Amino acid sequence: MARVLITTVPFGDKNDLPIRQLEANGIEYLINPLGRKLKEDELAGMVSDVEVLIAGTEPITAKVMANAPRLKLISRVGIGLDSVDLMAAEQRGIKVSYTPDAPAPAVAELTIGLMFSLMRSIHVANARMHQGEWQRFFGRRLADLTIGIVGAGRIGGRVLQQLAALGAGRLLVNDINPTACGLDGIAAVEQVDKDVIYQASDIVSLHVPLTAQTKNMVRREHLLSMKPDAMIINTARGGVINEDELADVLASGHLAGAAVDVFCEEPYQGRLASIERCLLTSHMGSMSIDCRTRMEIEATEEAIRYLTGQALEGLVPEGEFQVQREGL
Repeated sequence: MARVLITTVPFGDKNDLPIRQLEANGIEYLINPLGRKLKEDELAGMVSDVEVLIAGTEPITAKVMANAPRLKLISRVGIGLDSVDLMAAEQRGIKVSYTPDAPAPAVAELTIGLMFSLMRSIHVANARMHQGEWQRFFGRRLADLTIGIVGAGRIGGRVLQQLAALGAGRLLVNDINPTACGLDGIAAVEQVDKDVIYQASDIVSLHVPLTAQTKNMVRREHLLSMKPDAMIINTARGGVINEDELADVLASGHLAGAAVDVFCEEPYQGRLASIERCLLTSHMGSMSIDCRTRMEIEATEEAIRYLTGQALEGLVPEGEFQVQREGL
């Protein structure tokens, strides 16, 4: 019987179809027994006889792969690949697949929700009410704002489309490949440099992968170049914003607020948690029932395809490997 380790959690909580699919194919599996994101050494200790990982965001490093002589496929639940050493996988003949389209609708909608919360101080009012304090806050409306999107791929493009439909004011976008953004149908989207995004936007929203080029992409100088009452959102990857420098800038009184869903170390216990106008969520961008289920099913079906000798459908494209090579 083949051995599958499911490291991502939760798994099958809202829809057990992925588990039933594995069982229907006679595939032996183990779901992460710790029930949380695994550390490198923990994962390395679990993979000695594993053929397939159905993986989350835990570090799948060269060290982990060296402890997994039977590993042949990493089937990633989601889109981010910064936690997978693609070069080590390539050298060991381990295939890597992912589910890039499945999480996009949920992440885009959470981003829009975070924008509304920041604009109207919903999170602050809620916290104050729970403390017995009645305070009303003046807010702002989308139609009056300039919103800048950095990264207009599967998620950033959806955010732009939804903002346009909601009647947002001025929409700015920056992407390394502007011709591939698919934004021709959105009127009044302006392609600008990142510096313009920071300086002109009332809200900046980040939608880029974590690579050597984007790590600490947003630092103190960029945050200080933003309007004093501007806001910034990161639902992309932890490390795209320098968290300590964001905390410094917010503590100084600059920026009206920030919303962060992803962190360098998760669970997050850093300084941002002490800043009231910094809205924090627990890496839940893709955690809508439908999108999470689709991600799990797609990753499981890829594992089954491999173990039953079928052609794989979700292999990571060469361009993703090239991004990691360039970052070495």
